[in-house]
Amino acid sequence: MAIPRIQEKLNVEAYQFEGKYYLTKQMVADFYEVDIRTIDNYLSSYEDELKHNGYFLCKGKSLKEFKLQFAHEKSFMSKITQLGLFDFRAFLNIGMLLSESEKAREVRSVILDIVISTINEKGGGGTKYINWRDREYLPAAIQEANYRKNLTGSIKEYVDGHRTYKYASVTDMIYIAVFHENAKQYRRLLQLKPKDNVKATMYAEVLRVISSFENGIGGAISEKSKALGRKITLQEVQELINAQADSPAMAPFLYDARQKMASLDLGLRDVYHDNIAGYLRALSPEEFDRFIGCDSVDLEQLLDNDENRLVLERLKK
Repeated sequence: MAIPRIQEKLNVEAYQFEGKYYLTKQMVADFYEVDIRTIDNYLSSYEDELKHNGYFLCKGKSLKEFKLQFAHEKSFMSKITQLGLFDFRAFLNIGMLLSESEKAREVRSVILDIVISTINEKGGGGTKYINWRDREYLPAAIQEANYRKNLTGSIKEYVDGHRTYKYASVTDMIYIAVFHENAKQYRRLLQLKPKDNVKATMYAEVLRVISSFENGIGGAISEKSKALGRKITLQEVQELINAQADSPAMAPFLYDARQKMASLDLGLRDVYHDNIAGYLRALSPEEFDRFIGCDSVDLEQLLDNDENRLVLERLKK
């Protein structure tokens, strides 16, 4: 969705052929201010990726038609039997790869700015609550709220300490176990306001893992307190959380939550989580569709529907 806007912003000279814009290797080299041999080297090293994103060898009938359209502009075309062409997507792709070009670094910055701007517009003007546009968000949020009650009930009855402090402390322990950030760090990264609800900005996968953690820890707190015949300390709660985080059964769920948070936040919100940077990966077109494409939903419109409200009430019960 952002590619046409990037194309307009960069104002790149290109050939319009069969409804698309194409650049030759020389045109790409000239734009990025590198030698054409550098482009050849990248084509050799990243051939499959660049072909997948729109680079191809124009020859045969297509080349003949290309020559008929443009040979009068470029004399060299009359002598060639094949011509390497980059469509605009492939042109951007090689700009993402070029490490020795200052122009490529500038292009990468433009790409990022425009992509984030496009996502903002598609997301309704901002990305803070873009997670709400995922169809899976609402069921996950309701599920988490229910399991949260199990946890807070256990903390109230079985954990020693000041009420407000112990709730906040256990919440931070769980956040750190799931995605290596406490609530304060998360708020700072997403630039949340004091009244913003942290969990309202989280993705469905992260909320589900937090639900599992809260439910499991709520039960573990109750069991340990009853076994000891007293309220347990926050240090003992921390030990329970550490044990659950290290459980082999939790490993795949924690991996998925960290990967989703790191990758979706960088791709959709331009937010970089340093503590889980090792889980970063590129977003797929299907993932963009979940939040800003045909698969996304407008949560406010969804809640305006009386039938949906009844369904939500049943889900809450």
